[in-house]
Amino acid sequence: MWRCQGMRTIEIFDTTLRDGEQSPGVNLSTNEKMEIALQLERLGVNRIEAGFAAASPGDLQSIRNIAKRVKNSTIVSLSRARLQDIDKAWEALRDAESACLHTFLATSPIHRKYKLNMTKEQVIENAVAAVKHAKKYFDLVEFSCEDGSRTELPYLIEVVQAVVDAGARIVNIPDTVGYTTPAEYGNIFTQLRNHVRGIENVKLSCHCHDDLGMAVANTLAAIEAGATQVEGTINGIGERAGNAALEEVALALDTRKDFYQATTDLKLEEIARTSKLVSRLTGMFVPGNKAVVGANAFAHQSGIHQDGMLKESSTYEIIRPERVGVKATRLVLGKLSGRAAFKDKLVELGYQLGQEELNEAFARFKDLCDRKKDVSDEDIVALIDSKLVDVPEAYILENIQLSYGNNSVPTASVRVRTAGGEILEEAACGNGSVDSIYKAIDRVTNEEVVLEDYKIVSITHGKDALGEVYVRLSQEDGKRTVQGRGVSTDILEASAKAYLRALNKLIARRSDAVEEVVM
Repeated sequence: MWRCQGMRTIEIFDTTLRDGEQSPGVNLSTNEKMEIALQLERLGVNRIEAGFAAASPGDLQSIRNIAKRVKNSTIVSLSRARLQDIDKAWEALRDAESACLHTFLATSPIHRKYKLNMTKEQVIENAVAAVKHAKKYFDLVEFSCEDGSRTELPYLIEVVQAVVDAGARIVNIPDTVGYTTPAEYGNIFTQLRNHVRGIENVKLSCHCHDDLGMAVANTLAAIEAGATQVEGTINGIGERAGNAALEEVALALDTRKDFYQATTDLKLEEIARTSKLVSRLTGMFVPGNKAVVGANAFAHQSGIHQDGMLKESSTYEIIRPERVGVKATRLVLGKLSGRAAFKDKLVELGYQLGQEELNEAFARFKDLCDRKKDVSDEDIVALIDSKLVDVPEAYILENIQLSYGNNSVPTASVRVRTAGGEILEEAACGNGSVDSIYKAIDRVTNEEVVLEDYKIVSITHGKDALGEVYVRLSQEDGKRTVQGRGVSTDILEASAKAYLRALNKLIARRSDAVEEVVM
């Protein structure tokens, strides 16, 4: 293990908004991305990869908005090693308090041959050109050797030397397909430190995928070998099996300071809330047995374990729940609470709403108070998060009516209002209440979609608990896939809201596609 004098600070590069959004079925709105970015700032993330500016006008605008709002974290845009991509990134980041360009090019034999059709020399030439062009705009440039863990080590050293000489200040070695092992991955960083001139002036970064379940282990091995930046996502979401879970890396370093001699700048008490926010907005639920943030992470059922916990918590708990922000929910707001108290609670929960947004949220809160005896912090969070959708509403749910009996055919009637104010009504029968609602919505909107997924989650506790429904819809044989979510004390109403929101997203994306073709 590589050692240095004193405790090292490992910088955190969060790519939840870029690599995390590449998870199948995840499609965050601009407002949802902003909420996650602001929470990542509160968490203390050093760098936030806000997106891929050249991917679409929407992604560029999201990055620009985040760059204007976030002040305490460096905002990053991904870029291929193409000059036009780098120009787009600068367009998105020019207003940032602190900006970084993250450009990449594949270096492994299999990528050079089958994806790039480039020689070794051509890869280095393009990498150097990209870094030099980026340095015209950005002081901080990161270069990633895509599929670096499967690149011949002598050649990888050659590439890194070239981009360091060109001005890259951060060099990232991704385990792009989650192929390597901790010993192999750690050795890459050791060899780079030993053979690249000027490497002591460069941040070495690791980016690990979890295809073989070793992303966190590989990340920790890189830290042992001298890496000073960790890239990953909240809850480990991302392409295929996902990325290294940042909360797991941070708690490993915090809990085992004695071994790793390293720490982070993260405010660990914000971890639980960050995890829940990302889970809700992406629709990717955290498994109960997930380390650090799973529902069972601090639960003890075995009698032997319970006995030990009662006598001394450290017998079976190496992380105190308070360390990551897990605490009992306080029930402090109700139907008699005023606007000022509600606003204070939102600030406490981390929300900064404008006056119009506050008025709308307060009206929804009062409506919830009439339907629910006790309103918890989680109820309020769900209430706010459920409206973080900036997609134009082609259809707005006005009313649903259901007829159901165990010996009768479920029937639903739906009334919606169009963006132009027209009221439309339809009815349909189905195999169950939800099926009949969805068939009625299909009729009233005249949309043909495929329901890819449907999930129900109880957000809070009790008979009047808020229920949250997630749906994933697709059109055109899966070419367009979106998710929608709805929250209500009535799970059938939540189901209808989720379905309509997803439909509105599909309609908006279809309109965007038409505009792009016209342009």
